[in-house]
Amino acid sequence: MKPLFENVTVPQEASWALLNRELDEGIPFEWHYHPEFELTLTMNSRGQRFIGDHIGDYEDGDLVLVGPNLPHTWESQEQDDPTAPHVAIVMWFSREWVSTMSQSFPELRPVAQLLRSAGRGLAFGNDTADEIRPRATSLPELDRMERLPVFLSILVQLTQAADPEPLASVAPTEEMHHPDQERVRHVLDHIHAHYTEEIPIDRLAEIACLSRSAFSRMFKRTLGVTVTEYIKKLRIGRACALLIKDQRLISEIAGAVGYNNLSNFNRQFRDLKDETPSSFRETYRERFQPDQ
Repeated sequence: MKPLFENVTVPQEASWALLNRELDEGIPFEWHYHPEFELTLTMNSRGQRFIGDHIGDYEDGDLVLVGPNLPHTWESQEQDDPTAPHVAIVMWFSREWVSTMSQSFPELRPVAQLLRSAGRGLAFGNDTADEIRPRATSLPELDRMERLPVFLSILVQLTQAADPEPLASVAPTEEMHHPDQERVRHVLDHIHAHYTEEIPIDRLAEIACLSRSAFSRMFKRTLGVTVTEYIKKLRIGRACALLIKDQRLISEIAGAVGYNNLSNFNRQFRDLKDETPSSFRETYRERFQPDQ
């Protein structure tokens, strides 16, 4: 199966990206790659991880560093605590960011040296994962300025780990640089900035400097879905987060993610989630917020 290119978006006023991923239904097999380094701590989850040609079991506390353009995914089988979601704290950062940091701060040069050995992916032992876990789990609660020193302390801790295990048999010999990658990056930046609005395909084709038909083929070939499907997943994914954290009416949430027609929102939500928005919200509250 050919891995899909993933566009990692770093928020404004930040130099690296963080994702606190919580999944009740499990971590799906999503074979992908990106030019950024990725450090992932997986908790309350057991299953298999796939890093390049490596296939291995993982369990709670799995800590893995993936190098640029190395295909990877996790696929869960069960939770340690079935009443709580699978959790993955994911940290992305670029090769250029590491280079700039190590040149500006000689104390961080050991981090750059470690990352040069991460091309095959590195799995860290339980002791290192246990030391890092409290800091990693604190990151989503911190603001961006507070996150940076904590994240740097995590990277420094990795340099002190005893014999991290290389995973894939070989690192990518060259960057998996799709010829349309830059076009896709510009298009995705526009989509992520305007996904709550109507986005004409012709406008995206113009950004990509392609005809409408050539753009549609390129997008599907590169991302594995059509533009319409991508925007749908983006909107419904954002709606799920709002349904969990926000007390607004479902009709208001639908409008906030770009749906002016509530029936259309309900239909597309059910298509992706196999349940209604109200059922999704109620299920989350019953399972994870029993006292509220």
